[in-house]
Amino acid sequence: MHYEDDQNFFRGYEWWLMKEAKKRNPNITLIGLPWAFPGWIGKGKNWPYNYPDVTASYVVTWIIGAKQYHNLDIDYVGIWNERDYDSKYIKLLRYTLDKSGLERVRIIASDNLWQPITLSLLLDQELREAVDVIGAHYPGTTTVMEALKTQKKLWSSEDYSTFNDEVGGGCWARILNQNYVNGLMTATISWNLVASYYEDLPFGRDGLMTAEEPWSGNYVVASPIWITAHTTQFTQPGWTYLQTVGHLAQGGSYVALTDGKGNLTVVIETMTHDHSVCIRPPLLPYNVTSQNTTFQLKGSFGSIKEFQVWQSRFDFKTNKPSFFKKLAPMKLTDGSLTLNLDVDEVYTLTTIITGQKGSYSDPPASAPFPKIYKDDFNVANPYFSEAPDFADQAGVFEYYMNLTDPGQHVFTLRQVLTQRPITWVEESDQTISVIGDYKWENLTVSCDVYMETVKTGGVYIAVRVDKGGQSVRSAKGIFYWVFSDGSYKVTNDLAGQTVLAEGLAATRAFSWHTLTLTVKGQYASGMLNGYPLWKNAVVLSPKNGWAAVGTHSYELAQFDNFAVEAE
Repeated sequence: MHYEDDQNFFRGYEWWLMKEAKKRNPNITLIGLPWAFPGWIGKGKNWPYNYPDVTASYVVTWIIGAKQYHNLDIDYVGIWNERDYDSKYIKLLRYTLDKSGLERVRIIASDNLWQPITLSLLLDQELREAVDVIGAHYPGTTTVMEALKTQKKLWSSEDYSTFNDEVGGGCWARILNQNYVNGLMTATISWNLVASYYEDLPFGRDGLMTAEEPWSGNYVVASPIWITAHTTQFTQPGWTYLQTVGHLAQGGSYVALTDGKGNLTVVIETMTHDHSVCIRPPLLPYNVTSQNTTFQLKGSFGSIKEFQVWQSRFDFKTNKPSFFKKLAPMKLTDGSLTLNLDVDEVYTLTTIITGQKGSYSDPPASAPFPKIYKDDFNVANPYFSEAPDFADQAGVFEYYMNLTDPGQHVFTLRQVLTQRPITWVEESDQTISVIGDYKWENLTVSCDVYMETVKTGGVYIAVRVDKGGQSVRSAKGIFYWVFSDGSYKVTNDLAGQTVLAEGLAATRAFSWHTLTLTVKGQYASGMLNGYPLWKNAVVLSPKNGWAAVGTHSYELAQFDNFAVEAE
C-alpha cells in the first residue's frame, strides 16, 4: 500500500514465504510487525501515531488482505519494531481488529525492551486487556519482575542476529533453552530466518542459514538450522513447558515440554561461554564442564520406558562437528536415565518418533557475482514485484509496464515511492538499490533512465557504493546524476555534498537518456547517450563497492537495459 488509495497485496516476497511455510507446517504461527510505515500514514509527519485511526486501519487492512488474497491467517500483530509505542494506538488497534471480526488476532507489545511497556500494562487495565504478549528484543535470557506480575505471555520476539558460524549455533542453542529457564519466555524468534542479502550489508550472515548467491544457487545449511530442529521437530505451538526445568550442576541447561497427551520432549545444552556468545547483549562469564546427569521422571511420565535420542556435538577442538545425529533409543529404568554430557553438546530426549534429518543434494558451488551482467526487465508477468539481484536500501524499485511507450521501454524497473516512509532508522533523502560484487573496483555501468518529475527530478547510476542498510545515508561512492532541469553532477557521496564534476547535460523529464559510468583506478568518466559528457574526475575513495541506481528524491523514475562490465 504505497499510496493511500493503493491496496496491492502481491508485492514483495513475504506472501510467498508465508505460504511456503504453511505448506511445510500448517500449524506454524504467522506474525506481522511493522518496521516502517508508508509516508501517507503520517500526513506529512514522520510519526505513525498522530492519526492512530489511519495507522490501525492500515494494519488491519493488511491482515484482511492476507486472508482474502492468500488465505493466510495472521495470528499476532506487533506495534512498531524497536520504536516508541502509543497506548492510545494499541487500544484503538484492538478495537479496530475486533470491529473487523478479527478477535482471534492477538497483539504483541512492544518489540523493544521490557520497560516501559510492562509498567504501562500494570497501570492501565484497558491497555492490559488489549495486549496478549509482551515481546522483548535481545533480552539476554532474563526478564523483569514487573513483566511477570502482568501474567502475560512473555516472548523473546527478536533474538539471535548472530553470525551463523559454529559460535552462532552455540548462541542459538543456549538462548533457545535459557530464555525459558532464566526468563520464562515461551517463544524465541530469530532475526533473521535466512541470510539472503549481500554479505557486506549490515548483519551479513546473521540468519539461521545462508542463501546469498541467487546467481549461483549456492546455499549453506548452517549449524543454527540443526539446533532449531532439536526443539521444533519434537514440539509444536501449544505445547507447554514444565516447571521442572533449570541449570545443570556443572553448567548448561535443560527444558522439558509436553503436549498434555503423554508426550514429553527434553532438550539439553552444555554450551560453554566462548562458544555461545551472541551479538548482543554482553554475556557474563560462566563455566561448563563434562558431567554425568541423571533425570528422574515422576508422575504420569514415570511410565515412559524409552526415549528417542538426538545429538549435536560442536567439537571445537577438532573442528569436526556432527549435528542432529540420531542415536540409539535409551531405555529408562523406573523412570530414570543417566547421560554422560560433554561440553558444547545439545541433546533431545523425546517420545516423539517422527524426527528425521532431511537430506539434500550438494548445492551448486559458490561463485562471485558475474562480471558481465545485463537486465532488460522484459518480464511480462513477474512472479515477484522486485527484479532479481537488486537490493533496495531506500525506496522501492518494482517491475513496471510502461503503457505510454510502445517502443523499446515497455517493461522497465520503476522507483515507485513518492514520499519518504515513516522509517525504523533514518533513511537517506535519496532512493537507492545496490547490485553486484562489493569487491568490484574497476568497471563500467550503463543504464537507460527516465525521469517523471519536471524541473526538480533527478536520477543516477553509481559504482563503488560502500554502505547500505541503516548506514546508507552516509554512503560514499561515485554517483553520476542527471536532472530534469538539464544539468548533471558527479559526486563522491549519496547525499550529493562532495561534488567532483558538474555542468549542463540537456536532460529533461519524460525522455529516455542513456548514462554510462566508467571507473578505473582513481579516475572516473561519464557518457550521455553514447557521447562523452565528463572525464577524469579524481576519486581517491572508496576503492571498491556495489553498483547502484536511484533517484534524487522520493519520486517516480524508470530504469531500463541495466548493464555492468567489471574487470
